[in-house]
This record gives sequence, structure tokens and C-alpha cells, in this order.
Amino acid sequence: MSAIKRLSGPSRIDPFLVPFRHYPAAIAGLVGICVFTLAAILAPLIAPQNPFDQGQLDIMNGLLPPMSEMMDGSVSLLGTDAVGRDILSAVLYGMRTSLLVAIVAVSIGMVVGVVLGLVAVMRGGWVDAVIMRAVDLTVSFPGVLLALMLLAVFGSGVDKVILALAIGIWAQNARMVRAVGLSEMKKDYIAAARIGGLGDLRIMFHFLLPNAISPVLVLMPMAISGAIVAEATLSFLGVGVPITEPSLGLLISNGNDYLLSGRWWISVVPGLVLVLMVLSINVVADRLRDHANPYLQARG
Repeated sequence: MSAIKRLSGPSRIDPFLVPFRHYPAAIAGLVGICVFTLAAILAPLIAPQNPFDQGQLDIMNGLLPPMSEMMDGSVSLLGTDAVGRDILSAVLYGMRTSLLVAIVAVSIGMVVGVVLGLVAVMRGGWVDAVIMRAVDLTVSFPGVLLALMLLAVFGSGVDKVILALAIGIWAQNARMVRAVGLSEMKKDYIAAARIGGLGDLRIMFHFLLPNAISPVLVLMPMAISGAIVAEATLSFLGVGVPITEPSLGLLISNGNDYLLSGRWWISVVPGLVLVLMVLSINVVADRLRDHANPYLQARG
């Protein structure tokens, strides 16, 4: 009997998993990102309580420790806060807010920064000078301080926080894209494209963009983790999302007054979730950055 050898090509997911092979910490971080993201997306389905619905809150359930029975007979796994809000439900919805704000802000900052960086490369002259001076002015302020100043003008709100964070993010992307673009403009294939009659827009989007976008995408996870921390900081200080929107920073702030009285779970639980979520993203971001660095790859 002859054995039939089954041939199969590489899986489509293999290139995605290459940076994580033989790196257990990076794999654990990737699993953590998947778990936190799914929990945030499925929060309305898996949360025991809707923290937005005032009708589901009962002051008699306030300040219950973890694993306590509530008035309706259900068990609060992680305890409740002062108004009877289930901490597990608030954390799940808070993760949704934190991830939404961070991803949207980083995406807006990335798009604006990439476009302005490419425009600075292609136009040069006074256009390049104006864009770079705006970049220098933006990066001269710490991100959280810049967001605080902008929110003092814009006011509080999820959309305002997203805009404030995006303004602090675009400049780094613009500077990075400009540096890569200037290097690419010196290469022969750009000169050949100009001789071939290609316009600035085609050169920008067909040649410069694919080369300039790679470092931006590699650093995008790190930018998302930074935006999550910034949003939590702003909410903790009371200038971020409004109190009607569950946020990890706002939950930590609300529980800060109860730490000395022994009600540690109100702030410790969302704080621990915030640390684990940011740590997972940073571990993956570090691995992606190292994988994209040819010098580190050459060292093995």
C-alpha cells in the first residue's frame, strides 16, 4: 500500500505569526489583546449590568465587596461602587470607551500625520517649513499637558478627548514620514518615475506611501497604549470623558476616596485591568518593533 503524501502550502496567518514565534511573552501579550478586545466588544452581552441604565442601579447594593450577594439575589463577582454599579460591568464598558478613544485618536493622528508628512516632502520650501514648525510646536509639549490645555478650550466629552489626543499624535507621524520620504526621494526609482512623466500625486501615493507607512504601522500599537494611558489620566483628573461614560480612569478616580476605608476593589480592579491591557499592547509593540529592525534581526 502506497502512502499518499498530503501537500499543503503555508497558511495565510503564518506571516502574521512570524514575529511571535519563540517569544512566549509576545504570544501572551497577543492573547491578552484578543481577550480584552473581545470582552470590550461583547460587553453588552456578557456584562451582568448596564452601567448606563440608572434603573438597574440600587443604592442598597452600594459598596458591596467582591463575591457578595446583591438585593436581587445575583452575585457581584468584583463588588460594587457607592451607587450600586457592578464593578465588572463598569470595567467591561470602561474598556470599550478606552479602546474606542485610543484607536480612533491614533487612526486620525496617523492619517493626518502621514498626509502632511508626504505633502512636506513633495512640496518642500515654505510648505515644508510651516508643517515642520507646527510639528516642533506640537511635540514641544508633553502629550497629556497638551491635551489638558486643549480640553480646557474644547470642554469635556468623548469626541473632545479624541480630538485632543489626535492633535498630540499627528506630529510624530508627520516627522517620521517626512524623514523616510526625504530618504526615498533621493533614490533612482523616484527620478525614473519623474522622467516617465508621473505627477506628484502618483509618486506620493504609489511610491512614497508604501515605504513611509511601514514604520508608522509598526509603532501604532505603542501609540494606542499611550493613548489609553492618556485617556485614563485625563478622566482621572476629571477633564476627560463625562461621568455618564464609564472609563477606567474615571472608575479609578471614583474609588480613590474609598481606599483608606478598605473598599479597595473600586479602584484596584479597574487599575489592574488598565495595567494588564497596556502591558499586553506594549509587549506586542516591542516585539513588532524589534522584528522590523534589520539590525536586531541580523544580531539574531
